[in-house]
Amino acid sequence: MKKLIVIAVALLALQVTAQEQKRENHKKGERAQKMMNLSAEEIATLQTKKMTLHYDLNESQQTKIHAINLENATKRKAMMEARKARKESENAQKPSKEERLKMANAKLDHKIAMKAKMKDILNDEQYAKWEKAQSKMAMKGKNKGLQKRKNKQKQ
Repeated sequence: MKKLIVIAVALLALQVTAQEQKRENHKKGERAQKMMNLSAEEIATLQTKKMTLHYDLNESQQTKIHAINLENATKRKAMMEARKARKESENAQKPSKEERLKMANAKLDHKIAMKAKMKDILNDEQYAKWEKAQSKMAMKGKNKGLQKRKNKQKQ
């Protein structure tokens, strides 16, 4: 009898955790949707203000970084629209190996260019802080990818 109760409690706990993860993922989707509704200019302004607070930027740094953020937001919006259109088209297929390689190279080239631009704009202390934040975001992204793979394996 005790074993049945322990098993029932374990199953109930497992069910509750699964429900919480679904809710959490849904909230993230809502936040992403809200960001999609913003224009590239609004996104760039928000990012620049956050960076100003975090890195204590002066006026000239703010202007330069706003231009970079605006360029990035515009490119990101265009890429998201293209991906959305590709998904909604009737002959939607995953990118080929060559296309994935090309996209990965473009992403890395962009990161290298961004790093060089930020090194020119920020002072040494700000740049060190920015690099630390970038590595944290990269680790967060890796953890998300790992979590997604684990969830796919469970299903």
